[in-house]
Amino acid sequence: MSEVKTCELGDLIEFQRGYDLPKSEFRNGPYPVQSSNGILGYHIDYKVEGPGITIGRSGTVGIPHYLNENFYPHNTTLFVKDFKGNDRKYIYYLLKHLKLNDFKTGSGVPTMNRNHLHPLKVNAFIDKNYQVKLSSILSILDQKIALNNQINEELEAMAKTLYDYWFVQFDFPDENGKPYKSSGGKMVYNDQLKREIPEGWGVEKLENIANITMGQSPKGTSYNEVGEGMLFFQGSTDFGWRFPVARQYTTEPSRIAEEDDILLSVRAPVGTLNIADTRCCIGRGLAAINSKVGANSYIFNVMQDFKKLFDMMNSVGTTFGSITKDDLYSLKLIYPPNELLMKFDKSVNSFDREIKNRSRQNQELTQLRDWLLPMLMNGQARVEDKT
Repeated sequence: MSEVKTCELGDLIEFQRGYDLPKSEFRNGPYPVQSSNGILGYHIDYKVEGPGITIGRSGTVGIPHYLNENFYPHNTTLFVKDFKGNDRKYIYYLLKHLKLNDFKTGSGVPTMNRNHLHPLKVNAFIDKNYQVKLSSILSILDQKIALNNQINEELEAMAKTLYDYWFVQFDFPDENGKPYKSSGGKMVYNDQLKREIPEGWGVEKLENIANITMGQSPKGTSYNEVGEGMLFFQGSTDFGWRFPVARQYTTEPSRIAEEDDILLSVRAPVGTLNIADTRCCIGRGLAAINSKVGANSYIFNVMQDFKKLFDMMNSVGTTFGSITKDDLYSLKLIYPPNELLMKFDKSVNSFDREIKNRSRQNQELTQLRDWLLPMLMNGQARVEDKT
């Protein structure tokens, strides 16, 4: 039976610093450039054959990334130069378990030195066959999470494509089921928008078509992380890919967002969006929005368009530190007839429901993986040997 052994991290692997990449040499290609915080871009050349592992060396330090393909490790990373015969996926999970961010050195911008990492005393399984069995258990969970994420992204892209087709290109189905504008549907000039829109459409302020709740932070003494009271989201730092991540609770909730409300960041970065997947309390960094006629999917996509506007204004130097209640209420948007909005929401409702279900499943899978990781790595839980 394989047992946990105490050794130095340098006995298992050898780290090497990533490579400099001047902006003048940053060229598009098939190979990911892996920085400390994720994929920075793509390059025509690679430095390391995959599969491989990097960890953040400066900036975001200690977080391991596993890459299946050949890649270019940026100078903000350390990469594993030599696995010394160990299973690569096992090493990846071992590095996650070690939480190397705790070993960062330096002041100001955090850094990580490989010479400080190699001598670290670690407990690890040395037998490669057992390493493979252990890592395969965790990999199954990660693969399911990745598959759910991929499907969710595809579903969201499909909903966005339909939104653009109907409400940007104006090719929603006319009374004969044909694309409106392409089939010669009547367009009229709108003075407010300085453009043509379909006949029968108008312009509305956000406050007229949506219920808006501005967040308000409860007393700090009411906060806890043990689940007492109501889930509390302070701002966009609590946001996930589409749904916020449970971190804090409050026993004195003030402003409430209902399940399926759109959560909008009203402080920098202004315009970032999530959706409440349960009833929750929102702090002053957020606003909750829902459609007065039940067309939340339309409002969500409209707010994404506003996010593009905020980002564009930021890029030219007009930084939005926050958006006020009056600013938010007075945002103007194209507003189609309600029956068309309801038809759109009905069309994408199954997408939204599937995204929510898969996201909730991923929360459960992530919790299971994070619970199993230390148990398996410490030998408290064993992988059964069926041979």
